[in-house]
Amino acid sequence: MGCCSSRNVDSKASRVNRWRSTGIVALRDSKLKTFPEDVLNLERSVRTLDLTHNKIVDIPLDISKLINMQRLVLADNLIQRLPINLGKLQSLKVMTLDGNRVTSLPDEFGQLVRLERLSISRNALEYLPETIGSLRNLQLLDVSNNKLKSLPESIGSCFSLEELQANDNFIEDLPESICNLIHLKSLCLNNNDVKQIPTNILKDCKALQNISLHGNPISMDQFQQMEGFQEFEARRRRKFDKQIDSNVMISSKGLDEGVDL
Repeated sequence: MGCCSSRNVDSKASRVNRWRSTGIVALRDSKLKTFPEDVLNLERSVRTLDLTHNKIVDIPLDISKLINMQRLVLADNLIQRLPINLGKLQSLKVMTLDGNRVTSLPDEFGQLVRLERLSISRNALEYLPETIGSLRNLQLLDVSNNKLKSLPESIGSCFSLEELQANDNFIEDLPESICNLIHLKSLCLNNNDVKQIPTNILKDCKALQNISLHGNPISMDQFQQMEGFQEFEARRRRKFDKQIDSNVMISSKGLDEGVDL
């Protein structure tokens, strides 16, 4: 009995030492119901934390100890609320929260100024905080499969944004500020209630190559009559031709043609 207990202690110590030396904590599919205390005790050592597919409900306030963490993956858990202390993780570049039960993001989310990729699809978000506009380094935002009725005006301040995915929500219109996103390449709004999009979006978003609006009450005629459509169409075709030349297949549906109404 003592020998077995000793081996368990050694195994635990070995695992913690490995986490400390590599900076990577991978505990996917570990049947966890609570946030692991051993991880919090590592503090500055943690660079990547992956707790995908567990049964974690709460994120402790002490997560703020992990101040050097750059990648946080909490997909497919049972998380309902995010602590305000999450905003103190100012080294964070990637956050994945897909497949939880989150209903809102705290205002302190705007403090994550180094964040580059935020994926929070398949939750229960009803709105995004205005402070999201402080995420000036954000390149990817995925809020698909939530309960959003709109996007905040401040989204236009996410100047680095290249890809915005908001499929399967209840969005009726887009803020005019989205026209400020000069690096935006892909805008996906399938299965919403969008009747029209900002009139200058094709003219002002000069990097835009892909717009997907399948399942919305907007017609192709409306889209084609917008200023900047010809330039958008040229960019779309260049992208499509490049994919053909490279023989790159995008998903099981084949090549991504860049527009879907």
